Amino acid sequence: MKNIETLTQEAINLLKSLIETPSFSSEEQQTALLIENWFNQNGIPFKRENNNVWAFNKNFNENKPTLLLNSHHDTVRPNQAYTNDPFKAIVEDGKLYGLGSNDAGGCLVSLLATFTHFYASENLPYNIVMVASAEEESSGKNGLNSVLKHLPELECAIVGEPTLMQLAVAEKGLLVLDVKVKGTASHAAHNNPDNPIYNTLAAIEWFKNYQFEKISEVLGPVKMTVTQINAGKQHNVVPSECDLVVDIRVNDCYNNKEILATVRENVNAEVNPRSMHLNASSIPVSHGLVQAGIALGRTTYGSPTLSDQSVLSCKSLKLGPGDSLRSHSADEFIYLNEIEEGIELYIKILSDFFKNI
Repeated sequence: MKNIETLTQEAINLLKSLIETPSFSSEEQQTALLIENWFNQNGIPFKRENNNVWAFNKNFNENKPTLLLNSHHDTVRPNQAYTNDPFKAIVEDGKLYGLGSNDAGGCLVSLLATFTHFYASENLPYNIVMVASAEEESSGKNGLNSVLKHLPELECAIVGEPTLMQLAVAEKGLLVLDVKVKGTASHAAHNNPDNPIYNTLAAIEWFKNYQFEKISEVLGPVKMTVTQINAGKQHNVVPSECDLVVDIRVNDCYNNKEILATVRENVNAEVNPRSMHLNASSIPVSHGLVQAGIALGRTTYGSPTLSDQSVLSCKSLKLGPGDSLRSHSADEFIYLNEIEEGIELYIKILSDFFKNI
């Protein structure tokens, strides 16, 4: 078995290759090949569907519970403020620059190294499955959600996203609504008591002021925000409808179906969700994974940002090297020592978790 230092250096080299291989959401074919190569070089059988690549530990036992390790290898497109080449892996002052270095390449290669460390271990109390997934940034249909049907029932998961290796024990879900408020079209010169733009004011006011009763200890309240409004095409015509887009960040006290039902009960409009599967997620602080992290000096918090946790029904912990504030930023980077620490802590947390079962 390779030592941790060797695995860490190989993980950093893999991250450099991933940075220099464009992998926008739904276009991850080449980075999937790099991940296949990692498994091949380490003698690990794997499976691939579309651009998702996954593998099971050597001594998989269907009578044992299964733990998922997951992170993604797709990226957003680079923004215009980059001063470096986003597809060039540059090491400077202990930082590794490049698109996807922080979100979530550092997490992905650290989890691959961790999985490889445990791959051939005997007598583990859990099976381990490692999924390097696609289409996370776009919440696409061919991402982690499409792989779950090929996996055994999952008892728990670690989802690799940049958290400074602190323990994100809950994550808000996302519900995006298209809201269409109807009215009566007319000439602007005529009296019209059914102007849809005026009708929309009541809906906006409700979204602004309504408070869902249940407040999460970790994630706080549900947050609803009207982010877009569109109506009318010329100055002298009252339109027949007014369209809103509403962004709702859902805490772990509700599922998206409950939120949608409340909106429809209170808003006089057509309300259509863009998707329903991006639910809030959480893991009890008492869970062994969380307790293992706390024992190593890690702190717990609730995350406002979305990840592939949203498609999981099992208990899941978001944890990884890097800082979420650097994600999607110009000249994105991750510190090399964050990757070193990430691999070390992942291995320690899992080792202690397994030991205490």
